[in-house]
Amino acid sequence: MIIAVVDGMGGGIGQQIVTQLRQELPLDVEILALGANAVATDRMMQARASRGASGENAIRVSINLADFILAPIGAVVPNAMMGEITPAIAEAVANARGYKLLLPVNQPHFEIVGIEWKALTKQISAAIAVIRERGRGGAT
Repeated sequence: MIIAVVDGMGGGIGQQIVTQLRQELPLDVEILALGANAVATDRMMQARASRGASGENAIRVSINLADFILAPIGAVVPNAMMGEITPAIAEAVANARGYKLLLPVNQPHFEIVGIEWKALTKQISAAIAVIRERGRGGAT
């Protein structure tokens, strides 16, 4: 099973996601750290992602390797994360073959309405539960 984690800016959310994935899933699960920038990728690699790549082209090329994609919702919104999520990145993530698990993290220029607020760690745990369930009978 391959899980891609997409993040940008300082990589803090991606780092938390990778940390929880490593704590809750078997070590043979491959985690791809796909950062909109090198800092985000580095933080996810420090959290023990299997391998990582940075930038628009790396994300566009690598995203389709993943069975699951775990990211803040901004990863599919053009110009989110202070412009780091380019339209090409947003399109690549949204159109990727993997099953997408998007965390409802508000951005300064949009708000997600109608979703109950939960701590990020609980959101990540809920996403991991979905990966476990869906991953049993095949990735997608």
